[in-house]
Amino acid sequence: QVQLVESGGGSVQAWGSLRLPCSTSGLIFSRNVMGWYRQAPGKQRELVADISRGGQINYADSVKGRFTISRDNAKNTVYVQMDSLKAEDTAVYYCNVAARTGVFWGQGTQVIVSS
Repeated sequence: QVQLVESGGGSVQAWGSLRLPCSTSGLIFSRNVMGWYRQAPGKQRELVADISRGGQINYADSVKGRFTISRDNAKNTVYVQMDSLKAEDTAVYYCNVAARTGVFWGQGTQVIVSS
């Protein structure tokens, strides 16, 4: 079955950086659009960024210029590099794939940014 496993979360001070990897299994990774979402306390889950199999990328306006999504098809892994973090980036970050067999989510990784 499809599995997505995020890691790399933690606590960081404002203007710091974190890199979140999401490793996958059970799907043909290279054929799928991969996404990162986040959910802050009391708010709806929102798209952070996604990357197509051809490398086309979309970013939320709130993270443009600070976050970078990338994928390594050889490792079946998608990453988000988060720089210049702000307190409002505090959230649980989730990896997502809309595969042929359905939509799948990881368990999430917590990011806490202190100002």
